Amino acid sequence: MYLSKITIENFRCFGDGLNRFELTLRRGLTALVGENDAGKSAVIDALRLVLGTTDQEWYRLEDSDFHEGASTKEIRIGCRFAALSPDDKRAFLEYLTYDERNGHEPVLYLNWSATDAGETARGRPYRRVEIHSGKNGDGPSIDPKVRELLRATYLRPLRDAQQALSAGRSSRLSQVLHHTDEIKTSGIGYDRNKFLEVKDLGTLNVLGIGDLADRLLEDQQGVRGTLKRINDHLERLSLQGDIVKGNIKVGGSRASEDIRLRQLLEKLDLAFDGGGQRAGKPGLGTNNLLFMSCELLLLSQENEGNKLLLIEEPEAHLHPQRQLRVMRWLQSQAQEKGIQIIVTTHSPNLASAIELDNIVMIHEGRAFSMAEKETKLDPSDYRFLARFLNVTKANLFFARGVMIVEGDAENILLPTIAKILGRDFTEHGVSIVNVGGVGLRRYARIFLRKNEKEDGYLEIPVACVTDMDVMPDCAPAIIGKMKEDAGWPKKDNKRRWRAKRDIGDESALTTFRREKRAKACGQWVDTFVSDEWTLEYDLALGPKDPNGGFSGGLAEDVFVAACLAEKDDSINAQKTTVGDVQKMAAQEFSALTKETNKAKNGDAKEVLASHVYAKFAKNSGVSKAIAAQYLAEKLLEKHESGKLTSDELRASLPKYLVAAIDFVTGNGEEEVSPCEDAPVNH
Repeated sequence: MYLSKITIENFRCFGDGLNRFELTLRRGLTALVGENDAGKSAVIDALRLVLGTTDQEWYRLEDSDFHEGASTKEIRIGCRFAALSPDDKRAFLEYLTYDERNGHEPVLYLNWSATDAGETARGRPYRRVEIHSGKNGDGPSIDPKVRELLRATYLRPLRDAQQALSAGRSSRLSQVLHHTDEIKTSGIGYDRNKFLEVKDLGTLNVLGIGDLADRLLEDQQGVRGTLKRINDHLERLSLQGDIVKGNIKVGGSRASEDIRLRQLLEKLDLAFDGGGQRAGKPGLGTNNLLFMSCELLLLSQENEGNKLLLIEEPEAHLHPQRQLRVMRWLQSQAQEKGIQIIVTTHSPNLASAIELDNIVMIHEGRAFSMAEKETKLDPSDYRFLARFLNVTKANLFFARGVMIVEGDAENILLPTIAKILGRDFTEHGVSIVNVGGVGLRRYARIFLRKNEKEDGYLEIPVACVTDMDVMPDCAPAIIGKMKEDAGWPKKDNKRRWRAKRDIGDESALTTFRREKRAKACGQWVDTFVSDEWTLEYDLALGPKDPNGGFSGGLAEDVFVAACLAEKDDSINAQKTTVGDVQKMAAQEFSALTKETNKAKNGDAKEVLASHVYAKFAKNSGVSKAIAAQYLAEKLLEKHESGKLTSDELRASLPKYLVAAIDFVTGNGEEEVSPCEDAPVNH
């Protein structure tokens, strides 16, 4: 059996009615991801309330557990268990409901409720708690003995694994061992009337070892001698016919076998046994690995009932490489041993190792599964993301806004621009994901819901920033794609570049841009296509003015940054300095400006911006990423020195960049024309 669905009403961040929480679960492992306070821990605690946990820890309801503003002071939690085995059906026979939609297959419903009527008992708030079976809670109340079969194993966040694995009364290790079949079935008991040779000691079971130890302790020479002296004293104190005599026995040796076995197992520690560099006391991470191994061993041996493991933050105390191993191991154990595992995590490292089908985003009190048929991802998208969704890109699961870019230059430059504009990505919880020119829209489709009427929108703004890749008509000759005096080259499959005249008039360009945008646009996802050509060219060109020309722009800054990138090796080798390169670049740019003002073909600003971009296009040794780093440093330096205000930078930037930054940081002042199926107010 496995937990196939949970519904939660009026518990903490979850409301009721249309605002209640619903989560459909799959077999195997499910990872709950999302930002802080989204409701991940509330889901785990709700399951602890309904099912109880194997460590017998009691969860006490607090006033804060009742949803603020709820219409009633009643928490309702429902669980549905499906795929019951024959043993499960026998164990829960009188509580089963037969699902008509699934061939009358029996399922188990649990309906847990807690009502706060304002009553007190012994000075404490009294809340009436009930748990019933039946789809609508109209079945028999669940017997406490039956509930024992439903208990889940729970590993709390920042758990003290060392204490759980140490010897002591009711230690977690003793509980695990006590439920292990091998402990009870391997070996034989100890017969006091039979002589036992040393070679036979290995055949004893745990109780036999305990009985032998008791016998040896009781018969030890010093113990027997002391007992004899005690009885000598007692003999002098006895009355005629009423002899008082003592006997020394090991405490608990006359208890039942089950109690004696528990007492023996409580003497055991599970400790790390490492040599070499790993010798000595283990750290918190290693103890956590031991703890998880122990719990999974116990669950894998269960033959009936609920094999559910709840782990909050499995990454606790583990370094990144170990986190990846742990997550892959948990997924394999879930598949091979038939264990259901629900984990919560804040680790992009862990998320990158989890199959996308097994990830559920919790956002603003709602669950959004990333499984196939739940998103607008194609089957090929899932195969692609399984290969390329690494730890850097997996941070999109924990963001309040996501900026997806195609290159290192955007990845380096946009956070600095946003900071200067007063829209700092870190402060606004925005993750920037660099896909390296591969699969931009595949990542965006993670956030598009296929059943949007049922699921609603995943209201996390996602901006895809991409180049239009259509150059001005003057650019091919400037960047060396064609000779200036030659005729316009024939458009065929061999020519990979496009210019405006290949597309058509302004109306055709608008249609081209709209079609490119529509590839990933809808709900809370939007694509921002560069106004003209590429990032560097558009930065140099500046935004269009109302008269159709171009105003502002960062042409000189981009040109100087390109020159610095070209001389980066020399700068690092201390053969030249940043100041010398900047001085030389400024002189070269001044001369270039004078020359382009005489241009006959094309707008002078387009010609100048094309010459700036030629620094990258004609010289493979000029890194766009290194140039972006120099440009980011220069812009930040000018801003901090008062030479560049936020408003001045905003006025100099291409509009698509400003719109994308405003979109992911939640600024509704800039008008962003939504896609046909996207909400009007992003």
